[in-house]
Amino acid sequence: MCGIVGWVNLKKDIKPYYNIVEDMRDTLAFRGPDSYGIKVYDNAILGHRRLAIVDPTGGLQPMDKCLGDRKYTIVYNGELYNTEVVRRDLLDKGYTFNSYSDTEVLLTSYMEYGQDCVNKIDGIYAFAIWDDYKKELFLVRDPLGVKPLFYSFKGDSLIFGSEIKALLKHPDVDSIVDKQGILEMMAISPQRSLGSGIFKDIKEVPPAYCLTYNENGIKLRQYWELEAKDHTEDLGQTTKHLRELLVDAIERQLVSDVPVCTFLSGGLDSSFISYIAAKAFERDNKEKLNTFSIDYTDNEKYFKANEFQPNSDAYWVVKMADYIKSNHHNVILDNTTLANYLKEATLASDLPLMADIDSSLYLFSKEVRKHATVALSGECADEVFGGYPWYTKDYENIEMFPWQDSLNHRKNILAKSLKDLPIEEYAKQMCQDSIKKVPKVKGESKRDERMRELTYLNLKWFMITLLNRKDRMTMANSLEGRVPYADKTLVEYAYNIPADMKLLHGREKGLLRESMRTLLPDEIIDRKKSPYPKTHNPIYTKAVCKMLNDIAQNPNAKLFQIVDKEAVINMINTQGRSFTKPWFGQLMTGPQVIAYLIQLETWLNEYNVKLDI
Repeated sequence: MCGIVGWVNLKKDIKPYYNIVEDMRDTLAFRGPDSYGIKVYDNAILGHRRLAIVDPTGGLQPMDKCLGDRKYTIVYNGELYNTEVVRRDLLDKGYTFNSYSDTEVLLTSYMEYGQDCVNKIDGIYAFAIWDDYKKELFLVRDPLGVKPLFYSFKGDSLIFGSEIKALLKHPDVDSIVDKQGILEMMAISPQRSLGSGIFKDIKEVPPAYCLTYNENGIKLRQYWELEAKDHTEDLGQTTKHLRELLVDAIERQLVSDVPVCTFLSGGLDSSFISYIAAKAFERDNKEKLNTFSIDYTDNEKYFKANEFQPNSDAYWVVKMADYIKSNHHNVILDNTTLANYLKEATLASDLPLMADIDSSLYLFSKEVRKHATVALSGECADEVFGGYPWYTKDYENIEMFPWQDSLNHRKNILAKSLKDLPIEEYAKQMCQDSIKKVPKVKGESKRDERMRELTYLNLKWFMITLLNRKDRMTMANSLEGRVPYADKTLVEYAYNIPADMKLLHGREKGLLRESMRTLLPDEIIDRKKSPYPKTHNPIYTKAVCKMLNDIAQNPNAKLFQIVDKEAVINMINTQGRSFTKPWFGQLMTGPQVIAYLIQLETWLNEYNVKLDI
C-alpha cells in the first residue's frame, strides 16, 4: 500500500509551490517507506510514497503514460486482484506495458475506458489520475472503503490525500471543527457519516464514489451500490458457491512479492483465512505460513466472560496453529505500554477512534511488521454474514444503530455550553437516512427486510469504522492489511442470501460456518463468536485513570470545552463504571471510555484544533 497526495488549481500556475506537496507527501512516509516521487504540472502537483508489494522496480510513482499527444499521470494506493484479466484485455486492444505492476494496468485501463475503468477493476484502492490535456482530475475510492481518501476544496484549489494529516500540511487547510464536527464526535463517533472528515475544511470521498474536478467544477458520483435480487439457489448450492467465493477471495489476496502472513485469533473467520493460506503456501512450495495472535500480560488471570466476549482466544489459537502447522507468533502486549501508545494511535488515525483497541492494533502491527509486509485478517465477516448478536434479535423496526446504546450517557457528559446539541436526534436521523436507502426485493418477508437493513447499516457504518482503524494502525507501521471478507463479489452474493439461510440453525454466521465444515475442526466452527480481544488487567485501568486525572488537573486542558469536568472526575473515581453502556460496539466500556477521552484531549492539542462552537 501507499500514500497519495495532490493539489490542483485550474486558474493558477502552482509549479513554484511544489514544496508544499512534498511536505504533504512526507507526512505519509510511514505509508510508503520504500520510495517517493512527485510530478509537477502548471496546474497540478501529485505526490506519492510507496510501500512496494508487487514489482518493486516497475511500479514507481507518480507514473506517466502517453496516448498520442495526451499524457496521463497516476498516484495510487491499493491492490488490484484481477490485474492479469484486465492486462490481457488491454493487450488484446493493442496496448503495451513496461512493467508487471497493477499501477500501469490501472492507468492504461483509464486511458482506454475513461471513468468506466471503475467497472473493470476489482480490488481495494484509492487513486488519482491527472489528464493534463483535458485539465481534469479523477479521484476514486474502492467500493467498500478499505482504502482512505480525503479532500478539501478551498478557493480554486482541490487538495487531496490518503490521510487528514497530509491535507493539514497545506497552508489553505485549517484544523477548524464546528458544531457539526462536534456533533459527529459526540453523537456517533468513532463512526463518521459518509463523506465527513470532522474538520470543517475536510471531506472524505465516500466508498464507491468517484470525484471529477475540471473547468466545470467538482462532481461527485456513486459508481457502485448493492443490488437486491431474489436468491435462487438451494442450501446445498449456496453452501458450495459460498465456499468457492471465499477460497477465491483469499487466494487472490495472497499475491505479493514480499512476505505475507495472517492474523489468527482462533475464531472462525481468521482460522479459515489461515487454513486456506497455509494450504496455498504448501501447494506452491513456500516456507511455512507465519500466523500472529495478540494477548495482554496476565489477561487470562483477569478475564471475565460476558455476552459479547464469551471466552478468550489462547486455547483456540494454539489448536488452530497446530492444525494448519503454521509458524505461530503470540504477541503479548504490556498494559502500561498499551496506555502510553494511545497518543501514537491518535496521531496515526488523525482522530479519536476506539481507544486501546487502536493502540493494541498499533503495537501488534509493529511486531508483525518485523516478519512480514502483508497481513490478511478476518475483519468484515461479521458484518457481511450476520456475526453480531443484533443480527439474531427480532426487530419490529430499527430505530437506532444496534451497536450504539450510549446516547443518554454521551449527552450527560457534554459540557454545559453544548447541552443543546441534538445528540439523540442526530444519531437516529443518520440511522434512518441510511435505512431509507436500503435496496430491497418487493414482497420479501419482514425477516429478510430486517436482515438487509442490518447488513446495509453494518456495511456503511460499523464496518467502515473497523476498516478505518485497520488501515491507519497497520499502515502507521508500514504493514499492508488485507481483508478478504470485504471482497466486492463476495459481499454482493452474501447480501442476497435469505436470513433463514444466512443464520442457519438459528446461529450467527450459520451459513458461513456450514461452508467451512470438513475443512476446519468442528470445535473451531462451532465456537461462539468472540471479538477482537481487549485487556482486562487492572494495571491498564489504573494507568488510564491516572492519565485522565492529570488532564483533569491541567487548567489549560481543552477537553473540558467539549465534556463536563465533573462527569469526567466521576468516571475517574469509579474507574469508568459510572459510564454503564459501551461507548460504541461491544468493547468500549469503562476503561475504554476513559481512554477515548484521553485520545480526545490528545487530538485537540496535537492538531491544534480550533473549535468554532
